[in-house]
This record gives sequence, C-alpha cells and structure tokens, in this order.
Amino acid sequence: MYSSDSKSRVALQSFGLQGMMMRYSLFMPRLYNLCLSLGFEAGKIMPSRAFCSDESQGFPTILLAKHFRAFPFNHGRVGGVVATGRHSAHANHGKDLVVVQASHVGYDPETEVFGGYRRFQTQGEHKSTNCGKILATLEWYEKELRLARSNIFLEADDDFRYVVVDNELMRNSRDQSLVLHIDKMIDKDSEVERSYSTSLRFVASKSFRSLIGDESWRMGQRIAIADKLVPELFSFRRTISRDAEGHSFLESNLIQAMPWILSSEHPALVAAKVNTQMEFDRVYRSILREPEYQGRNLLFISGIHIDISPRRNQVFPLTKFIPWAAYHQAEVGESVLYEQAQLNDMLRAQSTKNPGQIDLEEAIKLMEDEKEVVINAL
Repeated sequence: MYSSDSKSRVALQSFGLQGMMMRYSLFMPRLYNLCLSLGFEAGKIMPSRAFCSDESQGFPTILLAKHFRAFPFNHGRVGGVVATGRHSAHANHGKDLVVVQASHVGYDPETEVFGGYRRFQTQGEHKSTNCGKILATLEWYEKELRLARSNIFLEADDDFRYVVVDNELMRNSRDQSLVLHIDKMIDKDSEVERSYSTSLRFVASKSFRSLIGDESWRMGQRIAIADKLVPELFSFRRTISRDAEGHSFLESNLIQAMPWILSSEHPALVAAKVNTQMEFDRVYRSILREPEYQGRNLLFISGIHIDISPRRNQVFPLTKFIPWAAYHQAEVGESVLYEQAQLNDMLRAQSTKNPGQIDLEEAIKLMEDEKEVVINAL
C-alpha cells in the first residue's frame, strides 16, 4: 500500500551520489555545451541561479557568469528555495533561458562530516553551519526526537517483550509534537498491560520485534529505545506558516521526510537532497504555467552543491555539483524531463572546454580602461 513513509524512503534512495559528483569547474562548461547541443544560441542565453544567499555560493555564481558571458539573474531564496514569482522577469532578460537550482551542504574533509564550513572572515576563523538555514530548521525536530528516544523503553521477561511509552507521547492533542505510530509497535487490539506513574506498558507486536530485532531487548532490564526508534515508527505534527516561498517554505519542504533525514548518518546532506527534490517538482510545474516561458528555449536543472571547506590558501570552496534532474523545453518541438542517470550521462558526454568563456580579469581591466562616461542628467 502507498504511504508517505515509503514515498520518502524511495525518493531518497533514488537520489544517487556515487558516480554523480563533478567539480564545478567541470560542471559549468559541460552545462554550457549541453545548452548549445540543445539548440540554444551562444551569446543569447540568460542564466539564472536559485542558490542560497550563503557566501559559499559565490564561486558557482562566478562560474555561471564566466561561462555564459552574463551575470546570472537571481531566482534564489535562503536555503535554495526558488522564487517562482521571478519567472516573468527572467524571461525578459534573454532569448534563451537557463535556471540552475541547488541546495547546498558544507563538508569538512578533515573530519568527513557534512554540515560545517570554515569561514576565514570570522574572528577566530571558526567553522559554522552550512547550510545554516537547513540546520536551524532541523533543530526543533532533533530535540523532539531526542526526547522520544529517551522516553520510550524496552522491557523483557521470559515470556514477553514490552514497549513502555511516556504518557505525553500517547496524547494526540498536542499541536506541535513528534507523533508516535504506536499502531506499528503493538497489536491492533492490544490493551495496556501495565500502568506506571508517567507511562504505559504494552506487549510488543511481532512486526515491531521483527523490525528492530529481538536482540534490542535485555532480559530483566529496562533500556531506552534510542536509535531503534526508526523512521517508520514516527512522524511530526507542526504548525507551519506556508508563506509565499519565504521564511517557512523550506520547513514545509522537509517535514514529511524529517524522520528519514534525522535518522540518517548525514542529516544535513539528506535534507539538502530532499529540498532539491521538492523544489524541482514544484518549480517544474510553475514553469509549465508561466506564460512568459512558453515558446522559449529553456533548461531547468536541479542538484546539490557540496561546499568543501576551504584550506588557508584557498579563496573559494572546492564546490562539487551532484545533478538530480532537468527539464528541457524546446522553442519548437517536444519538451523532455531528464532523470538523474540520463542527465549525468548527458553532462559527462559534453566537452569541458568552452572557448567562448569570459576572461574575468581581462573583462574587468577593459572596463577600467574605458573612457569615462559623464552623466549629465544630474
């Protein structure tokens, strides 16, 4: 039977990482050459970036400008959410159109941990969160999960295996809380086997025992369920203001998959994947409905940025791109969705050379050497 649990699990499993990563310095010329192969006109392509406002996203932005010979339009909101209300304006800035959306996550190669990033501009040059918006969004959910994992217990005797649940987790009246799927832990018609001062004990069902393994119990002991409270056993209830692609939009994207995010080895990475998947699906549909995009050459590509924390001699992070999906809309003819494996193959088939790329230093010097323009209107 279809369930939100299975949807989240399968969606995350479908977003592959191995064999998909490419350095941004290779991704960008490949993307540009892919656009040319799809019939886009060189010199008439207006790129747009939908990245987080984090300074670590500057390097991908610079490379977009370098290869497409135009500073990219800004479609991005904090966290990598796309401002779809800007479609019409973007469409008026170029003949052919490219939108690159990416959520991002930091990576520390020394500790091999996702979610952090060294910022040399700070006092003490400390490491801090990256993406800070995503990690801040996870905090409330992490707290709720820690409380649940420390307030559900497993007990065992010679005849039975029990699950002991704090009374608060049994109340469904709370507006904002972790929701325990107790029906997946005890038999449907089970009665309370014993009442403690602040909790209730039930006989564990065979399906629950099979899910977490009988070795999770200790004979004659009460032990916290801890990480045996797996994603299938809980969800979250939380009031989120569904504002127009603003402050709470990222949280709305993540909440359904939150049990899988928090239970993963790398929550920050998985959250970035989820947000990218949600944004691609949403933005693809908004493109189909945008009148100004109709009858235009357009490529919408989505993925994640891994911002490798820079070493002291590096100005920018060694950003890697992992593609997720793309939508190609032809000026004349059919439009096509490209899934991850096909998109990855298409990108890797392109040349990493772009003879038409801008020499940024030369372009800046040219402007410095230009004759002064006097503004007489003031």
